[in-house]
Parts: sequence; structure tokens; C-alpha cells
Amino acid sequence: MAKIKHHNFLNTVHEVFTDAKQAGVLHLYAGGSSFSGRTIEVDGRELYHFGTTGYLGLEQDSRLKEAAINAIEKYGTQFPLSKSYISNPLYKELEDCIQELYGQPIVITKNSTLGHLGVIPSAVDDNDVIILDHQVHWSVQNAAKMLKTRSVPIEMIRHNNLEMLEDKIKKYQHSKRRIWYMADGIYSMYGDYAPVKELMALSKKYPQLHFYFDDVHGMSWVGKNGTGYVLDQLGELPENVLLFGTLSKTFGASGAVLACSNPELYDKIKTFGGPLTFSAQLEPASVAAAMASAQIHLSPEIYDLQQELRERINYFNTCLSPTDLPLIDQNKSPVFYIGTGMPKTGYNFVNRLMREGFYVNLGIFPAVPVKNTGVRITISRHNQKEEIKGLVEAMEYHFPLALEDTQTNSERVFHAFKLEHKSKSKPQLSSKLNIEILNTIDQVDKKQWNRYMGGQGVYDWEGLQFLEEVFHENTQKEHNWLFRYVIIKDSNGIPILMTFVTLSLWKDDMLAQASISSAIEQERKENPYHLSSFVLSLGCLFTEGNHLYWDESHHSSKEARDGLLELLEKMEHQLGAKMTVLRDFGANTPWNDTLYGHGFFRVQMPNSCTVDLKEVDSMTGYIEQLSSRNRRHFRKDIQPFLELTQFDIISKANTAQIQGFKRLFSEVQKQNHGLNTFSFPDKLFERMNQNDLWEFIVLNPKGQPNTILGVMFCYSNQRDVYVPAFVGMDYNLLETYSTYRQLLYRTIERTLAIKIPKIDFGMTASFEKRKLGAKVHEKYAYLQTNDNFILEMIGVMEGQK
Repeated sequence: MAKIKHHNFLNTVHEVFTDAKQAGVLHLYAGGSSFSGRTIEVDGRELYHFGTTGYLGLEQDSRLKEAAINAIEKYGTQFPLSKSYISNPLYKELEDCIQELYGQPIVITKNSTLGHLGVIPSAVDDNDVIILDHQVHWSVQNAAKMLKTRSVPIEMIRHNNLEMLEDKIKKYQHSKRRIWYMADGIYSMYGDYAPVKELMALSKKYPQLHFYFDDVHGMSWVGKNGTGYVLDQLGELPENVLLFGTLSKTFGASGAVLACSNPELYDKIKTFGGPLTFSAQLEPASVAAAMASAQIHLSPEIYDLQQELRERINYFNTCLSPTDLPLIDQNKSPVFYIGTGMPKTGYNFVNRLMREGFYVNLGIFPAVPVKNTGVRITISRHNQKEEIKGLVEAMEYHFPLALEDTQTNSERVFHAFKLEHKSKSKPQLSSKLNIEILNTIDQVDKKQWNRYMGGQGVYDWEGLQFLEEVFHENTQKEHNWLFRYVIIKDSNGIPILMTFVTLSLWKDDMLAQASISSAIEQERKENPYHLSSFVLSLGCLFTEGNHLYWDESHHSSKEARDGLLELLEKMEHQLGAKMTVLRDFGANTPWNDTLYGHGFFRVQMPNSCTVDLKEVDSMTGYIEQLSSRNRRHFRKDIQPFLELTQFDIISKANTAQIQGFKRLFSEVQKQNHGLNTFSFPDKLFERMNQNDLWEFIVLNPKGQPNTILGVMFCYSNQRDVYVPAFVGMDYNLLETYSTYRQLLYRTIERTLAIKIPKIDFGMTASFEKRKLGAKVHEKYAYLQTNDNFILEMIGVMEGQK
């Protein structure tokens, strides 16, 4: 199976954002000659603004504006010196005001991103460990990853999962000085909270536990003097907590603030904190505006402002309550999230609301899983009750229309977010085509299946019958696969689409770098199923190739395609799969835009390789038609080794040989963490040996028939294609005999001997296969999940996001 290549994450984000940008919901520009906060101009239209993070509306307060203007007139637009040397004349007064707010020593930073980059490497020692909530803000994750260069372990837990957190604490409590848990106070997409009080109780049980809270979305609108949600829960700041707030967003100015009650740690951060030392300081206008805001926060007025906002939040909740809109988290924060499921539904819904006169934000990957796209709505003091009510009425009216426009329904949205739908009826497929779902290949017409799906890999009718037998009634759960066959026909019974899918247990790190898989395998020595999930996949882990027949020219081809995607979504929910994977698509598949709209994202797989032998009648002729470079490769790296070995084509191996084949295959699999899958059941090799469609190309040292250097496991339907499905090798003798290259050579030779016109060499090692004349094909997989945890965990472990 495929690996996500190093550049794939950023490529995926770029492609998802490009899709949203083309839909007109991302990277917009506000217009107009002025801005009130209540409305915002987009494409020449004045819209009510429900997308701000200035929840109290202080950015429009005349006192902040006047302070900023006066500061510019007195001190200029900036004070271009490092704070390590000297701060602008207003800084000391601002620091005193903010320190009075928190009642603790503080550090002011240019913004929260630079603040995290400065503070985290200073606060965390080499003998510490970091545990990240998987929804903690990207800026915290990015700063934490800098410590990988100092070999500080970085772990990740599922969102607000205290049981998983405690397991990680136990793992490190005897080996690390401090265990840092990093989380947001209020999470920016769903508006939900960190369980602060429960976390503090856990720290009493484990004294090494320290906390790093990013509470920029909890700032100002809640808490004493508007110091935020976390401090409101804590009462006062303990020494094991570092707390980040903001002077921007709801505070109305610019910059960020760190509060720290540990004198020693505060001095360490303040004295030298990377970007805190070398980056530019806040502009005089920002400092002055922050001072004006701080005075408001220190006065009783802040509680009046908080109450005004709370009334609007309560009113919005009251308006939402009787509707069927999928509100993802019900709470009293100013952030609300209405789920749409598929991105294309989100695009449609956002555009409808903007046409109705309301500006809202789209929540999309990577901030949320692609399948959990939705509309993020924020309430501020700028919003009046009449427009709040109007927004809810517009959403209630347009949400079902957006679902209808994008061929989905509310049940599917609720399922995507694991919410209980008011309707207890099971969702029905909307397609009017004839959709057959069969449980075994024996129920499928053999001639019809081979006509549309045969001639490729080990998934013609006979190959699938073999696979069903092998991956059934085994003792280990990873060796039992559920097969389903999908055939979509028109009213005349003619197939438009045909495929098969499997439900099987995958290692979650199958998409990670080999070094990451190697690290995780150490934990699997204690828990073999650590980080594993059931996946619904097009094809199966045994097969490679085009697993999908689709008649694009048929007048109902799009309906058949959408019917399959809807069916897979239903099957994923019914079977309890964590992810759906559609694989082995070419680079220019016409499915690309549709799959993005349905909540899939694309990752590049290893290239696949084929060899066309139609015009070749001998091995000599084959070598002669290679390029001059490849002929040199053959003469230098393969031909000299041929005389050192002998090979046999074995269709029925003895018991000793089968045991040797198993050992060599296991050796390859254990070495190959770049393709990290569970093992196959032992009976696979016995069934291969009993099946007339399988044979083994076995390589031995010359004169040593009992020493097996390597074996190629080959499937042939005697018609169209020869499939060297797997290889086993003795790694100790690999270079001595050039074993892998010899096996590739002997596979081509064997295919010519039995006059089969094509070899499907599959994926991986494409460089070696290309040197022997194989044609290389780019392949892609599309993944859909409503759980970003694994992707983010792997991103953190790789140090690439």
C-alpha cells in the first residue's frame, strides 16, 4: 500500500484551499472605504458580519482608535529596534497594565505564533516530554516540533481524551523531569473547551505534569478582568501552568501575552526567548491601543461588555434550539459550528448565506477533517438581535437546499459528525439505478466480472475466490477481511460501474515514513494492535491496479459515480470503519474534483510498473530493445550474477520449501517499514501451493538447491497478465547474488516462456524495475475520514506538517 510522500501534506492543503478558493468562499477581499464591524463588504455587497474573532468589538472602540492615532503622531509608525536593546517609551506602561490584569509576571510578544516559537523552546528542557492535544492550534504544534532537534519526545493524544493523556503520563513519569501537556483553552473551530479543572486534578496525581495553554479565543469575553477562560477556571495561576493570551482578536489591539507565575522559568523566558529577543517589537500604535484596552479590562466596564455579548450568545442558542441544524458543540462560547459534511455542501451553503446577506467562515481541512467541513459562525457585540434571528432563519431555509443541490441529506451529515439524528429511520440510497451489493464472488457472474475486471491483477473472478478463501476464518483479526462486490447497472441491466471493496485492519502508520513506523513498531511489541484501525478500501491490501470499472460515456455515469460514493459512506458507517480509501487512480482521473467535493483528499502512491511483451518473442530480443543505459545495467548488474545461481519454476513445493518461502517473505516484510502492513496468514502460502494459478520462481546458489536466495510469488490466469505479487529474500546474501534484480529478470523470462503479453510488476522499487524496461505509471489514492488524529500525529512525528 502507498505512503504519503514528504511533500504530500502541503500539496493536499494547497489543493483543498484551491478548490475552496475557486468556489468563492476562501481568500476573499473585503471592500469598502470604511469598516464598522457590524457589516463587511464582499464583492460589492454589504453583508452582516458573523466571522470576526473580535467578540467584544473593541477594535472599533473610539478610545483605542484615538490612542493609536496619538501614538503614531508622537512616536511614528514603528520603533525599529530589538526589545533586547531598548523598548519604545510606551512599553513599560503597557507591561505594568497587563501584569495588573493577570496579577502575575508577563511577557508581551509580537503575536502568538512568534510567542510560541520563543517560549516553548525556552520553557521545555531536554529532559522533558511534550504531549499535544491533537486539536491544539497549529502554531503550538509547529513550535513544539522545533524541539525534535534536541531529541525531546513529542506525543499526541486524541482531543480532550484524559484517559489517553494519563497513559502517556505513565509512560514517561519515571524517565522525564517534566511532562508538558499543550492545549487550547477555547478551540477555534467548534468553540469547545479544554477540561481545565479535570486536568489540574490530574496534575495533583502526577506532579511532573505541566500545562501550556493557548487561550487566545477565550480572552476578554470571559473571566476576571477579561483574562480568559483558563484563568477563570483556575482562579489563580499555579506555577505548573504557562498561559498565553492575546492583545489582538477580542482585546482589540495587537500582540500576545504570556503569563507565568514561576519566577525562575519567567526569568529564563524573559531573558532570552528566540524571536522574543530578535524579532521586531510592537508598533507604537499597537502598544497604545493595547493600553487603552487594558484600562477597559481593569474597569467594571469589561463585565458590562461581557454581559452584552453573553446575551447575544444566549439569543443565538435560543434561536438555534428549535431547528434541526447540526450544531456540533453546544456551549456558551461565541464560536458556533454548523456541520455540512462534504466540502461541496459547505461551499454551497456559504455561498447561499452570502447571497442572503450574511458573511460566515468555512471550516475546512486541515483545521477540521475534510469530511467534517462546516460553517463557522462567531457572535460579537456588533451583531444585533434582528440579524442574529435573520441568520438562523436563513440557515434553516438554505441548509436543506444546499443538501439537495449537492446530492446529500441531513442523515449523512449527522453521521459524519457522529451526532444522533432526530429521524430514527435508516438513510436510503438516493440513486434510482440498479445497485447490487454482493457478499461473495460466488454470487457474481464469472463471465461478466472477468469481462470488465479481469486481465489485470489478482482480482479476476478466480483470484478473488482465492483471496476470499485465504482471508476468512483465521484466528487473528487482521487476517479476516470482509469482501463486498458492487455492480451498478442501468435499466437494461448493462453495467455502468463495477468494483469490489474490503473492510480490513490497517496499521495507522501505513501512511508514514519508515522511521516513524519503526518507532511505532517498538510499542507494538507490547501491544500488537497499537494505532490500528479498520479501513474500507477499494480493492484490498493484497491487490494493486485499477480496481474500478466505470463507463464514463454512459449517460448515467455521474449518477453511478455518486451512487458508489454514497454507498461507501453508508457502508463505512454501518461497518464501523475509521477511514475510506479509494486507490490506484491515475494522475488525471475525471473523479478528482468530485472526490474533493465529497470530502476525500489525494495522496500520491508509489508508482506502479508494467511490462508490455506483445512484440517480444525471446529474452535476447527483449534485452536488445532496451535503452543503451538499461542494457549497460543488465550487463553490469545482472548478467555476471546469472552464472552464480540456478532457478526453478515450482508449482508444487514441498513442506521444507514452503517453510523457507514463509521465512524469506517474513524477512522482507519486517525490513520494509516503508510499506508497513500486518502480516498475511500462514495458510496463504499453503493455498498458493494448492492453487493451479500460482507458481514460485525460486533462486538458489548454483549447486546448492537447499539454500534459497529468493522467491517470487507469481499469479497467472493464463490469459492476459502475469503478476509477481510478492517477493521473499535472504537479506544476508542480497548483494552477493544481486537477488532482487535476478528475480525481476527471471520473471520477465518466465512470462515470455508461457507467452503472456503483459507483466503487472505492481508498486515499490520502481527504480529497479524501470532499469529492466518496465513502464512507470503515477498512482494516487483518495482518503476520506472524520478523524484527523492519525494524520496530525504522523505530521508531528515526522516534523513536517
